[in-house]
Amino acid sequence: MNEHPLTIRQIIGKTIKAIRLQQDLSQEDLAGLCSVDRAYISLIEVGKNEPSVSKIFQLCEGLQTKPSTFFKIVEVEYENLKDVHSDME
Repeated sequence: MNEHPLTIRQIIGKTIKAIRLQQDLSQEDLAGLCSVDRAYISLIEVGKNEPSVSKIFQLCEGLQTKPSTFFKIVEVEYENLKDVHSDME
């Protein structure tokens, strides 16, 4: 399998950031809701840190988003990326 320009880690970060911004939350706000450091949120959002599944559930709770909804968004983004990548070959 060829390397995609965006990794799952980056898609997860991009999705968390999009939901956070949709809800008009700062990184500090989300960090407080999830009892984590703001820097941790930042590292996730830029794709430098990959949260565990349990941490994703915690983030979803802070974002008031069902984990199933979150993972569906990530799946759609990933599939779109695969489609674009295969079209380029």
